[in-house]
Amino acid sequence: MTQTDNPAIAIQFARYGPAYKWLVTACGMLGSMTMVLSSTTVNVAVPSIMGAYGVGQDLAQWASTAFLTAVVASQVLNSWTVAAVGPRNTFMAALVIFTIGAFMAAFSPAIEILILGRILQGFGAGLIQPLVLSTAIAVFPPDRRGLAVGTVGMGIALAPTFGPLVGGLAIDHLTWRHVFIVPLPLVGLAAMMALALMPSRNPLQKIPDFNWSGYVLLAIALGCLMAAIGNGQRWGWNSVQLLLFALTGSAAAVTFVMTQLRVDNPLLDPKLFLDARFASAVAIAFAFGLGNFSTNYAIPLFTQTVQGYTATKAGLVLVPAGLVLVAMMQLSGRLADRVPPHLPIIAGCAGFVVAAVALAGMDVNTAFITVALLAMCTRGAMSLISPNMGKAALSAVPPDKLAQGAGAFNFFRQMGGAFGVNITAVTLEMRTAYHADTITWTQNNLKGPTAEMLEKVEALLQAGGIPAPTDGALALDYLGRVVHAQANIFAFHDSFYQIAAIFAVALVPASILGRSRSRNS
Repeated sequence: MTQTDNPAIAIQFARYGPAYKWLVTACGMLGSMTMVLSSTTVNVAVPSIMGAYGVGQDLAQWASTAFLTAVVASQVLNSWTVAAVGPRNTFMAALVIFTIGAFMAAFSPAIEILILGRILQGFGAGLIQPLVLSTAIAVFPPDRRGLAVGTVGMGIALAPTFGPLVGGLAIDHLTWRHVFIVPLPLVGLAAMMALALMPSRNPLQKIPDFNWSGYVLLAIALGCLMAAIGNGQRWGWNSVQLLLFALTGSAAAVTFVMTQLRVDNPLLDPKLFLDARFASAVAIAFAFGLGNFSTNYAIPLFTQTVQGYTATKAGLVLVPAGLVLVAMMQLSGRLADRVPPHLPIIAGCAGFVVAAVALAGMDVNTAFITVALLAMCTRGAMSLISPNMGKAALSAVPPDKLAQGAGAFNFFRQMGGAFGVNITAVTLEMRTAYHADTITWTQNNLKGPTAEMLEKVEALLQAGGIPAPTDGALALDYLGRVVHAQANIFAFHDSFYQIAAIFAVALVPASILGRSRSRNS
């Protein structure tokens, strides 16, 4: 659907002139960026949430994962809501839902209420993201769609980078609860712009039937699978409870796909994936979302828990990376209109692999500038991937399936982010325990370096007035803390290697994308 065959868009062009395409894109990006920003502001608040509610990281990380999971679940509603009530009303409803969730999270008396508030925020964010992309595609001419996708992608990829800094400033100068409130002024500004700029419902478009049974199946699949992954360490990977959730989620996912093949208006059209170009671009989008949100979660957490940074400093480490993304995204968007998309995608995936492997070499002594430079490398690689995978995906979709294609593309990119944060948190928990056990077995308090260290610590404690045998117990406690700290560093190394491996695998669909393009040329 373009401005030439959508009366609602044509009216807006008549009112604002050629500049309308940039005005409405700016409006959509403001709303989308604000919500995506909120997805990562909470990352630097994870230690504070753990302390406030007395929970572990496996539960506190749901403040991030619940948001991302809700984004995934609500994105498939976009096509229907836009057809039923129009882009403007969908946009406004999403902002209202997001705001309600923000207040619930900010004033939550229990972790469960905070998670519910984050689910509402994610639900609103999920409605807006594909709407912004499909609107930008509709108002730009076909030969400028690479620029449009690059512009929107810049905002979606940039916002998570600045989220930890905004959250850090809120925590250090206010309280951790304010991380949910600080985006709301921008939400209000986006609402005022949307009332004037967002197009109303297209009167020529019929309201499709909504596949409620399919949506319930999708929600069950996402909820159960995320819960199984996120709670496996706590429940036990061989527990009946985890097996029940995993089987229920898998069965719901398979049933969902089967039902979508038979309905007239599928939430996610499986037939779109019969095109190798679209399927390959979506696979890359999944890896992109995973890498983007995993690194935005892991890097600030590493600098806080391992290097002892304040929340603000932990957020600041990603700002140079965001500036690199801004500088390169527009250039990459223009490049997407001139070169085959698989070439910059392959270069970007390879570059991210190298950067992630380098991140796996960080330790407590790694300088701030080194962490910042490595984060810049990851964002530079992403700037090559984002507009090219977007254009490749949507170029493979028929015009009458554009909204469905945009919804599916954003769905899998965001699902990659949700799974990425969840898997990263689980990896950190599991690998920390594994490395702690491994290191503990190497310690010998009767002789060798361990015994010498304990003797020195005991001597320092005795000099400070701590009598025996308390000094020995405190020395062993200190040893335990050292072992756990080192195990935590090794666990972060494993998580970055894991991210690198996923981007290495993404090179396969990138090469398939190139071959598919050659056959279709």
